[in-house]
Formats: sequence, C-alpha cells, structure tokens
Amino acid sequence: MFSKIETHIRTLSDTIPSEERQEKLKQLTEYIQGKIVQKEMVNLNFVCTHNSRRSHLAQIWAQTLATYYGIPNVHCYSGGTEATAVFPQVITTLQHQGFDIQELSSAQNAVHCIKFDENTPAIIGFSKVYDNAFNPQSGFGAVMVCSSADQECPQVFGADFRLALPFEDPKQSDGSPDMEQTYFDRSLEIASELNWVFSNAKTLAYSPS
Repeated sequence: MFSKIETHIRTLSDTIPSEERQEKLKQLTEYIQGKIVQKEMVNLNFVCTHNSRRSHLAQIWAQTLATYYGIPNVHCYSGGTEATAVFPQVITTLQHQGFDIQELSSAQNAVHCIKFDENTPAIIGFSKVYDNAFNPQSGFGAVMVCSSADQECPQVFGADFRLALPFEDPKQSDGSPDMEQTYFDRSLEIASELNWVFSNAKTLAYSPS
C-alpha cells in the first residue's frame, strides 16, 4: 500500500466516533462479520443522490481499509439515485491523500482508475445509478451516505442489508476558500468511521469463539 495512505490510516484510530454513530457503525461491522464467518462475498454498495462525492469517498476508503486489515472477499461499489459525474475536487483530494488516479475517459462522466497499492487491482470510479449493471444486483449491503438518498430509496432492491449512515455534504463549500480543506476533512471523516468498522470486523471475525 502506498506509504502516504498508510500514514493516514495509522492516524484514523485517533478519532473515535460518537456513541450514536458507533451504534450505526456496529450494524455494518456485524454485517461484514457475518459474511466473513459464512465465507461469503462481502459486497458493499455506498449510495448517495448523485454518486459524485461522498459515495465515491466511502467506496474507495472501504476497499482500501478492507485490504489494509487483510479482510478477504470484500468488494466495494458506489451508486446514486441518479448519475452525474465524479466531482473533480474528490479526485484532487484523494490524490493529495496518496492515491494514484488516472483518467481513463475524459467524457462528461469521466472514468477513473484509482489505486491504493501497486499490486492490487484498481478501483474503477465513475458516476452511475446504484442498480447499474456494473454493481451487484443481489446479496449486497446498501449503505446510504446521504439523507436525501436515504429518503428517496426506502427500499434498495437486491440488498440483504440497508443502513442509513449520512455524512455532511462537502458540496456546500464549493467555490469557497474553504473548499480544499472541507473535502480533505470530509474524506478523512468517512475514512475514520470506516476504519472503526473494518478494524472491529477483523477483530470480531477472527477472534476465538
């Protein structure tokens, strides 16, 4: 794993989620743990309205952290209730945090190749609806990372688990002097909560019964 990303991960445990958030995160931890114990694939689909900001950050950090903690058979995806494009500041933020990102297509809805390790398959990032054929169609956990997507999709067809885990939208800072810092902080906030999930999932799944 790229050293800059590892450095960020080592600092994530310094931020402890609130008790209220831990109650939500525990549900995701137990879902992952259950799949591991049953030796099943862990498919996670992170959903927000436009699949342009928070859902991509969550997908990329979740896949990175699953690898970091050595949890096998985890496959992370993202989608929206509608498709737009990955917002450029998301790409810039992840690059600053150590990810290697290449643009594969410069169309309006650009396709990105995102790597956190030289020898691990790249994450393919582009905006899509949550039920796009690129994503799993059944047996997946749906994690709603924005309130509007949570309200618009009270039921996510094909999901065997659904969790509302909203984060504040960094979009509110777009065009302001605080934009770069806001995106940087939101990315690490999402990473810290997912770090809590995957570090605990590993501990629970591999602890003696």
